[in-house]
Amino acid sequence: MSFEVPDDLRYLASHEWARRENGTVRVGITDFAQDELGDVVFVELPDEGEELGAEDAFGVVESIKAVSDIYAPVGGTVTAVNDDLVEQPELVNEDPYGDGWMLELETDDDLADLLSPEAYRDQIE
Repeated sequence: MSFEVPDDLRYLASHEWARRENGTVRVGITDFAQDELGDVVFVELPDEGEELGAEDAFGVVESIKAVSDIYAPVGGTVTAVNDDLVEQPELVNEDPYGDGWMLELETDDDLADLLSPEAYRDQIE
């Protein structure tokens, strides 16, 4: 099976993605991760203003099959969380790189330390 791996993102081995936009980094889980989890029924996210370190667990995704921690690709301050996921956790399944995003971080960390799209594709194939 082929999974979507956008070329404009960087990745963690634990299946989170990061995209720098307008001075913040938006974070979510990958198409592969949402497929492995199955139907997402609950998402727990941190509060705005919370400080995260790189690879800190920042939340939980619960599906009908499993409960998984979600990890921060970079350290920083949470500047936004996707409140839509409270009422519509299925957005993670439907649009993991768009409406299913999890949070935004203010950070000076470099995304270059994360997996490239090519390296992530190699990992999941």
